[in-house]
Amino acid sequence: MSATESIPTRELATRAKAITVRELGVYIERTRGSQAATERARQVLPLGVPSSFQAYDPHPIVVRRAQDGWMEDVDGNRYTDFDMGYGALFAGHCHPAVRRAVEHQLDNGTLFVTPCEMNAEVAELLRDRYNLPMWRFTNSGTEATMDAIRVARGVTGREKIVKVEGGYHGHHDEVMISMKPPVSEAGPADSPRAIPSTAGITRAVLADTIVVPYNNLAALERALAGGDVACFIVEPVMENIGICKPQPGYLEGVRQITRKYGTMLIFDEVKTGITAGWGGATGALGVQPDLVALAKSIGGGLPLGAFGGTHECMDQITAGKVLHLGTYNGNPLCMAAAKAVLSEICTPEATDQAIARNRMLLDACDRIIADAGLPAHTVQFGAKGCVTWAPEPIKNYRDYKATDFDLAFAQWMHGINRGVLLPPGLDEQWLISVVHTDVDAMRYAHVFGEFVAELTA
Repeated sequence: MSATESIPTRELATRAKAITVRELGVYIERTRGSQAATERARQVLPLGVPSSFQAYDPHPIVVRRAQDGWMEDVDGNRYTDFDMGYGALFAGHCHPAVRRAVEHQLDNGTLFVTPCEMNAEVAELLRDRYNLPMWRFTNSGTEATMDAIRVARGVTGREKIVKVEGGYHGHHDEVMISMKPPVSEAGPADSPRAIPSTAGITRAVLADTIVVPYNNLAALERALAGGDVACFIVEPVMENIGICKPQPGYLEGVRQITRKYGTMLIFDEVKTGITAGWGGATGALGVQPDLVALAKSIGGGLPLGAFGGTHECMDQITAGKVLHLGTYNGNPLCMAAAKAVLSEICTPEATDQAIARNRMLLDACDRIIADAGLPAHTVQFGAKGCVTWAPEPIKNYRDYKATDFDLAFAQWMHGINRGVLLPPGLDEQWLISVVHTDVDAMRYAHVFGEFVAELTA
């Protein structure tokens, strides 16, 4: 079908729902072992999973093993993995260099609770990538953003923070606000209400968190004009709503406005990280924040986070004004993995190759979308990509909420039944890791083409 013969969106959604009904039946039949494992787990784990993100209907796949760019579930189904741990596995599953580094460290101890030489070595590698002089390690992205916010409050002496509507920065109280608020409750698009995303958020915390729309400099300036905001925490490219890029001049304006009002700028690069390019989104976009929070891809599959900042910020820790603590911070096992990832595996050359392979995949998807005249488009940022079911690029959370979720869910269900594993949310991205091949990438394009052919037949 050509673009001039495109099917109305409403009819596409109806067809997508029919595909979903059929594919759900196929999914249930081919994942009986996962269903049984989930039912057992529900007796001892809420929702049957260790993290609420991992729960989805009718039940998640339960994985037995993974290597390189694939995973296998307990039913023996093999998947090309484009989820890659929500972007944590840029190095791939069990990369030989990570394995060697970890095995070597196992012979020398897993936890010292006193410094090891690799702490400085890994910090130097991050310094060189992000152009920020001082670093500390954490065990997760949640800890990294939490500690960065505390440092910002320490250096400014202020309490309030500003975050973006639709942004996710971990599961500590200050940022579990307006993650995915109902639009009916969220107030005006240019002046959103702060909506708690979970029970357990106190009124005091809610009052200290101001919410603004992404790509809106006027709203940010209004929020900061009182001079009482410690920090603006933002993903430089939003990856909690697909991939939502900054409009030209937005981040440069953010940097100017935050400096104007003495507010620290925190880039949450937990998801963009080194997948965006060798120097992360910070390097790719050319805007320097005061603090950066990292996790996921720097650990090579082990739990690791980090935050780095200017001397002004990180001297708060040096002086003892801000405490940063943690028994497992910078443990040698995770340091060994991170050193291998940052120095040996995810080199500038390997990163560029993964990004180019991702571009090849996106180009193939673009041709499929154009030939079918679909109300959709692709978005790339570094080694990550997504198909967004809307005719125009989204600029903020409200745009995202207007996309077609029926089409997105049908595509996901269709793909997983054909061995293409995308993240289970409708708001995530695929990742082309350094171990994915051209064949892997084009497998996704082939399955996507099959879905579109059925959708538009």
